[in-house]
Amino acid sequence: MGNTSSMLTQYDIEEVQQHCNNAFSQQEIVSLYERFCQLDRNGGGFVSGEEFLSVPEFAVNPLSQRLLTMLDGLNFKEFVAFLSAFSPRATVQQKIEFIVKVYDSDGNGKVTFNDMLDVLHDLTGQFISEHQREQVLTKVLEEAGYTKESLLVMSDFVKILGSSGLKMEVEVPVD
Repeated sequence: MGNTSSMLTQYDIEEVQQHCNNAFSQQEIVSLYERFCQLDRNGGGFVSGEEFLSVPEFAVNPLSQRLLTMLDGLNFKEFVAFLSAFSPRATVQQKIEFIVKVYDSDGNGKVTFNDMLDVLHDLTGQFISEHQREQVLTKVLEEAGYTKESLLVMSDFVKILGSSGLKMEVEVPVD
């Protein structure tokens, strides 16, 4: 599986499927492998941030730079695990874990006001001022029972998003 010019064996497919908690069917994994090979231009078995930016939908995503820190240098198994949060078969817990990783820029398991403000800035750009972003975020936190000083952890995100009907889905085309 390290060399993208090789074919996936049934064992590889099952191993990847297990690694991503069965978020993708075997047929979807084969399709993802084909896409991974297209992205891995040098055939090294890893996809660089630059290669990810070659996907137009990714390049225009306002969170692309933040996501690149999570994506740069992934092998195929890690690539599928990353995408598994977007599968319709992913659990709400898996989706929330992904969201926390996006917000938690230093990877310490705690999301600060500034972490959330940074994401809000990425999403809104110059459309609203820094002061307006701070006001909006402060109000949203207060409505959820938190303050600017609160450090949100996984259980807080589960409490806030767990029953929200969270939808983060991407269709994997199967040839």
